[in-house]
Amino acid sequence: MAEKIEKPIRVRMAPSPTGHLHMGTAHTALFNWLFARQHNATFVLRVEDTDKERSRKEYEEEIAEGLRWLGIDWNEGPDKGGDFGPYRQSERTVIYRKYLQELLDKGEAYYCYCTKEDIEAQKQALTAQGLPPKYNGHCRDLKEPPAGKNPEVIRFKVPETKVEFTDMIRGKVVFDTSLFGDMIIAKDLDNPLYNFAVVVDDALMEITHVIRGEDHVSNTPKQILMQRALGFPEPTYAHLPLILNPDRSKMSKRFADTALSDYRNNGYLPEAMMNFLAFLGWHPKGDQDVLGTEELIREFDITRVQKAGAIFNQEKLDWLNREYLKKMSDAEIAHAAQPFFAAEKIAADKEKIEKVVGVVRGRASTLKDFPAAGRLFFELPEYAASLLVWKNTTLETVVPALKKAETALKEVSADHFDQVFLRETLAAVVGSGSRGEILWPLRVALSGQASSPDPVEIMSVLGKEESLRRIAVAIEKCA
Repeated sequence: MAEKIEKPIRVRMAPSPTGHLHMGTAHTALFNWLFARQHNATFVLRVEDTDKERSRKEYEEEIAEGLRWLGIDWNEGPDKGGDFGPYRQSERTVIYRKYLQELLDKGEAYYCYCTKEDIEAQKQALTAQGLPPKYNGHCRDLKEPPAGKNPEVIRFKVPETKVEFTDMIRGKVVFDTSLFGDMIIAKDLDNPLYNFAVVVDDALMEITHVIRGEDHVSNTPKQILMQRALGFPEPTYAHLPLILNPDRSKMSKRFADTALSDYRNNGYLPEAMMNFLAFLGWHPKGDQDVLGTEELIREFDITRVQKAGAIFNQEKLDWLNREYLKKMSDAEIAHAAQPFFAAEKIAADKEKIEKVVGVVRGRASTLKDFPAAGRLFFELPEYAASLLVWKNTTLETVVPALKKAETALKEVSADHFDQVFLRETLAAVVGSGSRGEILWPLRVALSGQASSPDPVEIMSVLGKEESLRRIAVAIEKCA
């Protein structure tokens, strides 16, 4: 286990509400949450909405709702209050302005008057010389503003040094800051950029551990330099492996299929998704693949997180979802699947849906599969008469077989139209004859499909009246 820290541990999740809650953000949130729960620590949620053009309130709400669905809660942040109120960067401009001005007053930052065209020309000149295309510091030591020019941005003076930090996952990491150039930290005093705002927020919110994606590794030395310039404490860092596609390319939040809401809408269970995300880049000491929430909290060890990218395995997710479905009763699945039946415009009472679930649950990987697999219990699909024919028999043999079954089924009372009585009845109908010649056309007549549950299971859900009606339809098709 990671060594215990004496001071209270505080971690944070800081999504940007510029798009849907994607799998990478959910993955990072989960690892922060597990770490916090394991150490009885504070988990802070803040909204990094400095991108005013792309940030949307609906995305913020979706992120919060998605985390709640997954089972992740937070101690502080939106809807939780706290000394800092709702943690939205858009509401903290006055705070950032104070620290930007402090850096300017101390000579740690300066106004840059270079236009985009100037910057591009500088980069091209450096590239031509075989040098890193960084800002050349043109405005760093200006005594007076250039005549007729307004500031374009505020830059932080990056000292040429080595920045070293110890990552909980990657160990010792060293950066040569001479390759960076002076970085932009704000457009102006009222418009800070990410790398600056995050430094102020982490310090004022007393964040002790920053657990985030590997794509932020290059931001860490820049943030450490600003922490030092402002006299802020340096958090402990842990950079998680990125989630990769099966071809090892990076999963992008620009693709809809990586949004957590898509998996929710496709009927995946939150418990299965949490289990799946936890195992992306981490694995317990044992060989268990199915771990519930409390087990994950107990087993989680951030030092066991891998450095290499984590492959997103859809088959593993489907398998896990089936494993969690197996743990649920028919009634629990019926309740959870009800919205999916409604979305497919399948109107049925709870009792019938529960019966359907009991019959088709072995065919379903997600909650969304239940309406698809169970639609035949609510409406008879259209099918060709030829589908009723069993193997080498002919259409002429279908009607006698169906009528034989029909006659026997009419003798079973509606109150006894259950699997026990129905199996006994059909066994008597088949006798010593061919099961296929009787049961195949009967199953097709009841389901309208080549592949479906057996006829007894279907009739136990349909009931006597509907079962006989469907048999009559099949006989009519053969006329």
